[in-house]
Amino acid sequence: MKKRSGSYPPVRVVGGGRSVAPQAGAVLLVETVRKSGLDGAISAALAPWRKPRAVHDPSKVLLDVALAIALGGDCLADTAMLRAEPEVFGPVASDPTISRVIGALAATGPKALTAIRSARAEVRAPIWELAGADAPDADEQLIVDIDGVLVLAHSEKQDATATWKKTFGHRPLVAFVDHGQDGSGEPVAAVLRPGNAGSNTAADHIETTRLALAQLPASLRRGRQTLIRTDSGGGTHAFLGWLSRRGRWLSYSVGMTITDAIHQAVLKIPKRAWTPAYDAGGAERSGAWVAEITDMPDLSTWPKGMRLIVRKERPPPEPSRASPTSTETVSTASRPRRKVVSSPTWNCVTADGPAARTASETPATPACANCPCTTAHKTRSGWRSSPSHSTSSPGCRCSALTGDTRRWEPKKLRQRLFSAAAQLVSTGRRRWLRLSTRWPWTDVIAHAITRLQALPNPG
Repeated sequence: MKKRSGSYPPVRVVGGGRSVAPQAGAVLLVETVRKSGLDGAISAALAPWRKPRAVHDPSKVLLDVALAIALGGDCLADTAMLRAEPEVFGPVASDPTISRVIGALAATGPKALTAIRSARAEVRAPIWELAGADAPDADEQLIVDIDGVLVLAHSEKQDATATWKKTFGHRPLVAFVDHGQDGSGEPVAAVLRPGNAGSNTAADHIETTRLALAQLPASLRRGRQTLIRTDSGGGTHAFLGWLSRRGRWLSYSVGMTITDAIHQAVLKIPKRAWTPAYDAGGAERSGAWVAEITDMPDLSTWPKGMRLIVRKERPPPEPSRASPTSTETVSTASRPRRKVVSSPTWNCVTADGPAARTASETPATPACANCPCTTAHKTRSGWRSSPSHSTSSPGCRCSALTGDTRRWEPKKLRQRLFSAAAQLVSTGRRRWLRLSTRWPWTDVIAHAITRLQALPNPG
């Protein structure tokens, strides 16, 4: 009988290898930063905090932390992945230097954060312009989804508390631009909050919305071109009143808590008043309907012009127990009366709710799986590197990737593209990264780099 040697072939491992660059696929993010001018914008914004004889620019320190987060890191020390490959990522500051830079920025309070936000907003419009038809258009409606996410903490970090899911950590409120069926969510703003922060805190929703709007090009904030969507956590008098006072510039679709009065109104809706719901692609969704009940419950204490849209959906079969005949959710909207129920774009808002999966699971979890610092002030400053990564990563999707790859979420991008290793070769006074021909996504990386290099240089 033939002796089995196991499921995997035996491999001998020795050190001493040369000219091999792990995580070489991250050059997609490096090239995106260079072509978008993000490094120059942040460097100019943080110039007041650079010491005269400093070796490392604060902007390079923050961008290195952002790249480490994109590669799966969750603390400042994970920049060691970049420090090991200076030919690809350039000189990377030591861990103590990174900590000192983050501490210096945190000591300034909101000044440094405001400067970083301004730099990100400055480069976002050029990134979308470089993306061309794949980016949001001034003639189309831009959707901003706001939702809370859970960021777990495994140590006693400041403001880390028990969460509503019986975990321990923080509960930031994050805003994402929805790029529709042809793209993925793009984080534009985040407010760090304790883990026990309330779901219906209007002040947090208002602050997050303001920060998100400040990140958008001015042309996309006029004439109701921006739609603010959120779940029932935003269904408060204060937040809806704030949105309504900006009715000339904003539209909104916000979830509402189902009260007994609303439930009784739903029971009185005639069968002919229900309209088939649509999914995000504009197709009718089987087993889901929407209707308007604005004139049925008493809305005198709510903003004028607010509309009340209710959705009912046939629940999936549950053999273990008796299922209800339908489930109900309610949303408010600020759209002209004739367009909400008949429009697929608005109808899918009430049928599927805001992009909660995008906000709660995909972009946020890989990008901020752990707060990098112990104190809240340093965490807020260090956390700005995560949105910086969020500016370059979606910019990479828009400007470099095509087809289905533009819908890949951060985890898939990291596993298939950013983690690809390559052979580093110097010839003709140039450095080349030779990706393995056996890597299934080598052609995707090569094509994306070609698209990026064809873009004009900033400035």
